[in-house]
Amino acid sequence: MLILGIETSCDETGVALYDAAAGRLLAHVVHSQVDMHEAYGGVVPELASRDHVRRLVPLARGLFERTGRKVGELQAVAYTEGPGLAGALLVGASFAHALAAALGVPALGIHHLEGHLLSPLLSARPPQFPFVALLVSGGHTQLMRVEGVGRYELLGETQDDAAGEAFDKTAHLLGLGYPGGPALSKLAEHGHAGRYKLPRPMIASGDLEFSFSGLKTAVMLLVRGSVPHGQFTADVARAFQDAIVEVLVAKCALAMEQTGLTRLVVAGGVGANKQLRAALDANARVRGYDVVYPEPELCTDNGAMIALAAALRLRRGAAGGGTHAFTVRPRWALEALR
Repeated sequence: MLILGIETSCDETGVALYDAAAGRLLAHVVHSQVDMHEAYGGVVPELASRDHVRRLVPLARGLFERTGRKVGELQAVAYTEGPGLAGALLVGASFAHALAAALGVPALGIHHLEGHLLSPLLSARPPQFPFVALLVSGGHTQLMRVEGVGRYELLGETQDDAAGEAFDKTAHLLGLGYPGGPALSKLAEHGHAGRYKLPRPMIASGDLEFSFSGLKTAVMLLVRGSVPHGQFTADVARAFQDAIVEVLVAKCALAMEQTGLTRLVVAGGVGANKQLRAALDANARVRGYDVVYPEPELCTDNGAMIALAAALRLRRGAAGGGTHAFTVRPRWALEALR
């Protein structure tokens, strides 16, 4: 079964072809809108939607040419139904349903976060169920117990800013521009550990909840009255990243202890952070659990994770939209999935 996966939830247009019968990803491509949104300091929803309209057909056409497969071979079309920006989601959904209707095949709406949760199954060393998942991206920081496809239990989540949001907002305070998270992480590599001490919010709360808005505020107070420059900025970036990483690792360790599971899966854009990976690996060696990450290219939003999630749901007997009447869900709780 050949599945086309489409991801248009925010500012990246992702398209992928997945061979469900062979259980392998044939190819995928992602177009990032970073350069377009940089001038505005953040994502402009209307511009994001319009760019998805411009990019989606050429990207899909190029993917078929690259793999040597034909559109007529498709047996399902999967798209991100939510959560995300409403206009951006509608672009992917309308394209998917139009194509599926023309071919007489099902169209499946996929939860964006389920795609991230399952994306490590595309890695060279896919994890076995059950596992604990740390979903850490621009808009989400959650710990989930994953028993199988559609069997998710929320263990804890952020009460305010997600880790990725805190990275971007702190980067803005340091004058690093947009997108700030990757720039801050790179700068932190040149910072001196321990030069500045920042709080570790909720690290000793005894539960699996997170909070990062106070950490961002602490950085604001630290740099207030200063002009961000050179080593000072690098040291603050390092202090901030150290705090985020320490909290995430502590909560993951507690989740492993409370659930009694031995596998931790890390998904989402922040999961590509080198310092976070090194710290989790070190903690796992000490505590005796295994950590699995998707390849860095699969940490960001992409069509491959959407196609994979669709393949797994079809295997469980899910049915796509027969009438091709559709909607999107800008807000959609992951734990509501079955």
